[in-house]
Amino acid sequence: MGAYLLLALAIAAEVSATVSLKLSEGFSKVGPSIVVVVGYAVAFVALAYVLKAGVPVSVAYAIWAAAGVALVAAVGMVFFKEPVNLSVIAGLVLVVGGVVLIEAGSAH
Repeated sequence: MGAYLLLALAIAAEVSATVSLKLSEGFSKVGPSIVVVVGYAVAFVALAYVLKAGVPVSVAYAIWAAAGVALVAAVGMVFFKEPVNLSVIAGLVLVVGGVVLIEAGSAH
């Protein structure tokens, strides 16, 4: 499996785990609690393989973190009706912009 496909798996697992963390209601619901534990385990194992495949840690972590933040924010806005305003959108743009700069700076 390609490194960036594994990175996508890590991101999807982390986002699923984070959303399930909210749904677990303080780990009082078993199903979502299991998804939290399994999701984070899959995310970190996949990220470890991404790093082993040679993707620089700064690039891998920046993409993983920024995509996770953006996707969790989007899920929160769409499914949990969390507020959306100009500050939230600007923050997400800055996070994604930071990843682009890190990626550009690491490419030689």
